[in-house]
Formats: sequence, C-alpha cells, structure tokens
Amino acid sequence: MARSTGPCRIETGVEMHVLIVEDDERIADALGEAMQRFGHETTWAATGQEALLAAEKTEFVLLDLGLPDLDGQEVCRRLRERSWVPIIAVTARAEEVDRIMLLQAGADDYVVKPYSMRELLARVDAVARRAARPATGGGPEEPREDRWVAGPLMMDLRTRQVEVHGSPVSLTRREFDLLAALAADAGAVRAREDLINEVWDANWHGSTRTLDVHVGSLRNKLGAREWIEAVRGVGFRLAVPDAS
Repeated sequence: MARSTGPCRIETGVEMHVLIVEDDERIADALGEAMQRFGHETTWAATGQEALLAAEKTEFVLLDLGLPDLDGQEVCRRLRERSWVPIIAVTARAEEVDRIMLLQAGADDYVVKPYSMRELLARVDAVARRAARPATGGGPEEPREDRWVAGPLMMDLRTRQVEVHGSPVSLTRREFDLLAALAADAGAVRAREDLINEVWDANWHGSTRTLDVHVGSLRNKLGAREWIEAVRGVGFRLAVPDAS
C-alpha cells in the first residue's frame, strides 16, 4: 500500500508532495529521506496500480520503470492522460530509442541508473521550476495574450488546450510547450539551442534528437508537416500551411 511520510524540512526552494514509485523498499527509503531533507513530503507506492491511485494527491512523481505489475511507461502514459503532474522516470534502459519512447509517453525528464542523488535532486528542482513557469515563454515583464490563433490553429495558454479546425488536439506537456515557444514568435526562425533551453532547459543533457522527435510528433498531431518548417542549420519556425 502507498505509505506517506511527513516532511523533515531544511531551507530549500519549492516544497512539494512527491510520489516515489519504486518496488525496492530500500531504494524508496533512500529517495524518501533525500526528498524530505529538502523539505518535500513523500508518499511511497510499490506498484503501478498503487501509483495510479496515489497520484491524485501528489505534486511530483519519481517513477521507476521496473515495477512488478505494470510497465513503467504504461504507468507514465496513464498518469499523463489525466494530469499534468511533473514526472521524472528512473530507468536502467540507456538506449536512445527507449528514452525517446519514455518522453513520448509523457515523462518530463529521466535519469539513467546508476545515478547520483545530487543529479536527481537537481533534475527534480529543474523540472519543478519549468512546470511552475508560464507556458508563454515570456517573463512577467512581457505579458502575452492567453489565446493565440493562426488560421485554423487555436492555442489557449491558460487552459493548455489546442484546436485545429475546431477539433481538439491532445498534446503532451513538452509538445505544448514547444508549440507555445514557436507561437510566441510565429514566422520567425527559432534556433534549435534556444528551443531546447526554453522547453527543456539550459542544463538538458539528453540527445538533441529529442527536439526532432517532438517536432515530428507535433506535425502529425496538427495534421500537416508544413505547420513547422525546418531551416537547415538553424532551427524551426511556425507557419500556416497554404492548404489549411
């Protein structure tokens, strides 16, 4: 059963309720102790089913993929279908294709075993900060409208909803943030490095192919490759397809 523990606070940044999904109790205890040292309250779930039940009352998920009942990617996918809760996956799968599938399932980031606790805590902090900031890509000194419309495409930045020709388009958190970053300066070319820094962050250590994967997924979901134009050697820009 999922087990809650109270926080043992020290000076820190954002304090959250973290769900630790891990079938090894010793590892779960170590993760829980580390999270609590940084002021976070934790809940432990040893199975995928327990995680799905406990996730409704959590603000962050650390998800081990080697669970006894459900594949971790499936748990990630189900969580993302019903919530925007930040998810960091912990995996022993080091192949690029596995990491790409994990991101496509809705994970915000991942760490590969073996990992240092310092790295994990840094990634938790980075993902929490990205999740808390506005999706418009602008700071408070650059207010933007909540709704953005270009031809048949509509984005609601407040509710994070997207429609094409009036039909809803289901996007992952990362896909939405990427589309919002492109829409913030529609028609202009956004450099690959700038998009990675804005949508992932400057400390992203994953493959740059992750950006291409998300661009490809966005094109498919928007219904036309022409929505996002690639500028060789530079980056991408958002444009309205002539046929739309």
